[in-house]
Amino acid sequence: MERDKSLSDERKYSNDEITVYWKPVACVHASYCYRELIEVFDPSRRPWVDMKGAPTEKIIEIVNLCPTEALTWKWNDDERNRDVRSDQTNHVKFRRPELINQDLSSIQENPVSVKVMTDGPVVIKGSFTLAYSGNKKEVSDSLVSICRCGSSDHEPFCDGKHKKIGFTG
Repeated sequence: MERDKSLSDERKYSNDEITVYWKPVACVHASYCYRELIEVFDPSRRPWVDMKGAPTEKIIEIVNLCPTEALTWKWNDDERNRDVRSDQTNHVKFRRPELINQDLSSIQENPVSVKVMTDGPVVIKGSFTLAYSGNKKEVSDSLVSICRCGSSDHEPFCDGKHKKIGFTG
């Protein structure tokens, strides 16, 4: 029986300090995690995340590289989460250590950012309207991954097929 891959499908991996959350449906296999920290993120291993493989600070650094936020993290001590900006799923996003004591209202964010992933999708993050094939999708403070390889079963959205077909570009 095939497992339902709904947006609520999420996996958790913890050490004494943080919990890392992985949302498989949001993952476009950009490979930052395992390319930068194979000691923790090893897709050939089950489970593929070993929270004992590196210091917490290094795990946080690498999780924050994830372009789609398929990987996020949260302090296990809720008091520490006060100094970190939350996203819609209540997992925390990276907050640079030098900003810990700074008033968050002084930090301005760009409403929309676009990043072309090497050998992967275009990742668009922010609040915007995506118009495609006569359809419209309202995106509010979130992100979408747009297929560049032309092989996705969910076009225009990326489903990770670029890895399977060896897309380069």
